[in-house]
Amino acid sequence: MKLVVLGSGTSHGIPVIGCNCDVCRSVNPKDKRMRASLYVKGSNGETAVIDTGPEFRLQALGVGIQKLDAVFITHDHADHIHGLDDVRPLCNDTPLPVYCSPQTILELRERFSYVFKSTQYGGGKPKITFNEISSPVTVGNLKFTPIPVKHGDLDIFGWRIDENAKSRSIVYLTDLNAIPETSLQIIGSPEILIIGGLRTNPHPTHFTFEQALNAAVKIGAKQVFLTHICHDYSHNEIEAYCDNFVEELKIKRNFDVAGLGRLNFVATLF
Repeated sequence: MKLVVLGSGTSHGIPVIGCNCDVCRSVNPKDKRMRASLYVKGSNGETAVIDTGPEFRLQALGVGIQKLDAVFITHDHADHIHGLDDVRPLCNDTPLPVYCSPQTILELRERFSYVFKSTQYGGGKPKITFNEISSPVTVGNLKFTPIPVKHGDLDIFGWRIDENAKSRSIVYLTDLNAIPETSLQIIGSPEILIIGGLRTNPHPTHFTFEQALNAAVKIGAKQVFLTHICHDYSHNEIEAYCDNFVEELKIKRNFDVAGLGRLNFVATLF
């Protein structure tokens, strides 16, 4: 299984329009954060994306996406869905299934209403079908299991990704500020956890860095990546924060990080 983090930025994207902070003016390419999205490719060529934000076209061109078998949507905020029209070249022949909650389907039908009207014949609109999520979805040898999490008052989805006959699993949780206990059972102990951590200051609908990393420790993932990051900190500063978190954890809790195969907290690259 191949994973590509297409974007790890918050809703503004980084750099932020009109901002002259050090991070937004940074020349380090790791400080350029497009809106949050994940590309998944199975060992037999199955392909899917989680969320299609406003930069989806650029993200797809950047990594050379040639086809898609499915789209999974976490929730209906603009930074996660407003690139959906750009799947058009990838669904010329066969309708592309889009999996999401009933509420998200209602929002998508409203915002992309032209898709379902008898107008704009030809290549002017994507061929997509909406599918309500209630159970795991199989895409070739990949299984996507929905994980209910809280985004403020909103009930949204994270995703656990497993490949048939493989023991490794990936969990993707963006835009969250709480994980129900029942969802922890679904998450299990993944090989890789990609989890949203916005900044150090508290936010009503997002985990802070500390909250995200504490959740990662509770989950017990072997590798942890932060996503949905704002412009308060540079990539290098976030890596330093994560290194310090691990060191303090060892001191405060007599925590043997090596005993978990070493939790590799690192900031994502795009």
